[in-house]
Amino acid sequence: MGIQHVMVLPFPAQGHVNPLMSFSKRLAQHGFKVTFVNTDFIHKRVVSATNEEVNLQESPVKLISVPDGLGPQHDRNDLASLVLAILRTMPSAIENLIRDMNGGSDKITAIVADLNMAWAMDVADKLGLKAAVFCPSSAAVFALQNDIPKLIQDGVLDNTGFPIIKGEFQLSPAMPIMNSADIPWCCIGDTTVQKTIYDYIAKFMDYVHLTDWWLCNTTSELEHGALSLSPKILPVGPVLMESRNEFRSVGQFWEEDLSCLKWLDQQPPSSVIYIAFGSFTIFDSIQLKELALGLDLTNKPFLWVVREDASGSTKITYPDEFRGTRGKIVKWAPQQKVLGHPAIACFVSHCGWNSTMEGVANGVPFLCWPYFADQLFDKAYICDVWKVGLGFDTDDKGVISRWEIKKKVDQLFGDQNMRRRSQKLKEMVVRNMAAGGKSYENLTKFVEWLRK
Repeated sequence: MGIQHVMVLPFPAQGHVNPLMSFSKRLAQHGFKVTFVNTDFIHKRVVSATNEEVNLQESPVKLISVPDGLGPQHDRNDLASLVLAILRTMPSAIENLIRDMNGGSDKITAIVADLNMAWAMDVADKLGLKAAVFCPSSAAVFALQNDIPKLIQDGVLDNTGFPIIKGEFQLSPAMPIMNSADIPWCCIGDTTVQKTIYDYIAKFMDYVHLTDWWLCNTTSELEHGALSLSPKILPVGPVLMESRNEFRSVGQFWEEDLSCLKWLDQQPPSSVIYIAFGSFTIFDSIQLKELALGLDLTNKPFLWVVREDASGSTKITYPDEFRGTRGKIVKWAPQQKVLGHPAIACFVSHCGWNSTMEGVANGVPFLCWPYFADQLFDKAYICDVWKVGLGFDTDDKGVISRWEIKKKVDQLFGDQNMRRRSQKLKEMVVRNMAAGGKSYENLTKFVEWLRK
């Protein structure tokens, strides 16, 4: 048999495209041909954000796209509309694409789909292809979604996915305590949006059982409890973006500002606060002002990633009294390289799972500022389980004040034990990915199955 050809299908969001792209590169390194299928909208963004020196034609991962079912005028951050359109149009689009490709000599032999695109397991089943799901978030979130029928049976959720009981519950004694208000689909938009997202999750979780390969971007030590609860989940993480220059930008939605690396070279070791809130977080003007003035108050060098759309539809305006003289502000950063830089002291993060894995893999302690969905639960891991970060407290208006920011920065900079724990966690995670490590062995097992 010739080279196996794998189709990889991410959910159309930055926090999903990144880890699936990293995983695709892993497969390419193992000798597989990989076709990476974005939606048309995301494909255009990825191509336009790719650095000029990156030759996409020579990349081991071929990028193609299909429509997402939404018109050019639609807002892709409206997750409810997006998932409804995906379900309506993409399964048949992917099936037709594979049938067309398999009419020639370059046949697709397997599909690896984002957990959030697990309906693709049905397409693979129909076409007689090998298939696996890849979960870009924590095993805890995967286990929670897999346990939905049990949570309904136990009276934690009603039949529409909303919590019956308010307050704390535990999936298993080996897992962190969860708050029913922090269930991922209950933290997105209004109740109509939440219901749509829940229905989508419940639907794709039905399809997950069409494959025996449940891959997850985590490690066995980081999430022992969740993996014990759902032993079918196979940890193969953390899958991190390659540091080699030629692949640097492929998969990003914004062009990386590489000038920040030179700026970091000029800063003392363990001195810089790195602030980045992922691709979705939106700040109102009051909170943006407090964050800016809080950074001034710390009197420490900072690298702050501020997306052009970080204030929603309004233009970002910094407060008049913001000096910002000790910092550098960029629109998007090569995060993996930034976190690996010796100048970085801590990471003010929205606690998305990719950022969490990248921070942990580089031994950087966190200041946690979750925004929505699974980020609230990721924060519980960081602060309460691994003890490598601190959370912020809000004031009576729900705002994180400049004084609170300064207080927590000072506290973290003075905590050598937390720095030591972060380094230990890094060593453990890096061991997992090295030859002989658990994640390495699991990935090898999967690769061998794909090759058969």
